[in-house]
Amino acid sequence: MIETIFQLKPEILKAHGIKAVLADLDNTLIAWNNPDGTEEVRTWLAMMQKAGILVMVVSNNKTSRVKRAVEPLGIDFVSWSLKPSSRGMKIAKRKLGLKKEALVMVGDQLMTDILAANFAGIRSILVKPLVQSDSLVTKFNRTCERFILKKLSIKYGMTYKNVLTISE
Repeated sequence: MIETIFQLKPEILKAHGIKAVLADLDNTLIAWNNPDGTEEVRTWLAMMQKAGILVMVVSNNKTSRVKRAVEPLGIDFVSWSLKPSSRGMKIAKRKLGLKKEALVMVGDQLMTDILAANFAGIRSILVKPLVQSDSLVTKFNRTCERFILKKLSIKYGMTYKNVLTISE
């Protein structure tokens, strides 16, 4: 768990054998209500590219929505990934030609992003949503996630502020 995807640094990823970051789109890489992204995302992507870390978006959104958001960023994507199924993770793995051990999924939802990564046997990192508002579809998941996160916090002392390691 970390605050934002932008905290991930190439040296941390490389130390854990990560060659590619699979990133959820909405509220992970860009705010769901700002499809144009920010300078921060462009800077982070440039840093990853310079270090040889691939970044691919894995999203449940339709192709036209994802393409419009990521095309200006110059990154590849998998749309209609059907998370929490592992479908999108498997497609991304095949497109990248990497083993699952070389991948990490970063997302803002336990019920979709993190669960899909777990089903695919891929390590995962949970981030806080970039914005507090959500689409209607996501609001139900957030209610369930608050309960789960509270339990994890009590049992393991996990918070976004004190966990910055990538573990299996």
